Amino acid sequence: MIEVLNLTRQRINTEKLLLMVRKILYLEKSGQWDISVCLIGARRMREINRKFRKKDAVTDVLSFGELQGPNGKTKLGQIMICVHQVKKNARALQKSFEEELKSVLVHSVLHLLGYEHEKSKQKAHIMKQKEKEYEDKLA
Repeated sequence: MIEVLNLTRQRINTEKLLLMVRKILYLEKSGQWDISVCLIGARRMREINRKFRKKDAVTDVLSFGELQGPNGKTKLGQIMICVHQVKKNARALQKSFEEELKSVLVHSVLHLLGYEHEKSKQKAHIMKQKEKEYEDKLA
């Protein structure tokens, strides 16, 4: 099951986000996943970032994944997206809010699927290529 929860006052097409996640999982042939995407505010994101990453700052997106659930089959994931930070980043990058939201969603789903960009330049390059590919396919 994939769910998208908007816990902000911002109007966001959550159905479109849900379809994007489904399409990425399908294209990756990743099997069944239970994923929750939560759209949250800056204060909540700062609290989560402080608690789980020991960083006292707002970030645009955090992904929490577990490849195998308690039953040995279910893959679990939670994506937290800070709407305020995505808006701020979109302005700085001269992109629309929707384009930047798509970018962070693709990035976070790829993290759940095991893609990494912080451990090596090669892995970062592979992840960047996948991000570009899916952002183009989800246009």
